[in-house]
Amino acid sequence: MKTLQEKLNVLSVSRRKKIEKRAAVLIAEEMTMRELRKARKITQTAMAKTLGVKQEQVSRIEKRTDMHLSTLRRSIEAMGGELTLIAKFPDGAPVRLSGLAEMQR
Repeated sequence: MKTLQEKLNVLSVSRRKKIEKRAAVLIAEEMTMRELRKARKITQTAMAKTLGVKQEQVSRIEKRTDMHLSTLRRSIEAMGGELTLIAKFPDGAPVRLSGLAEMQR
């Protein structure tokens, strides 16, 4: 039985690059808050300073599986992003929700 690396090693360089590019896209589509912060090369300490909280609070936020939209919005903005909420339905086009993440600004 061959390992993944052995299988990749027999592919052409261009094919491996295409696979690496696609893998990066798939990985980027789903990240935890911690992974997102690290991908943006931001420390918990820097996030805490931007949010006006202690580093321990950033750690707690990253471990949460459920949080307020306002907390999520503030965290995303502290990383330089913008939170957008999209509702997807099997029988129609995606709908961008407005007014929810912008509350309490």
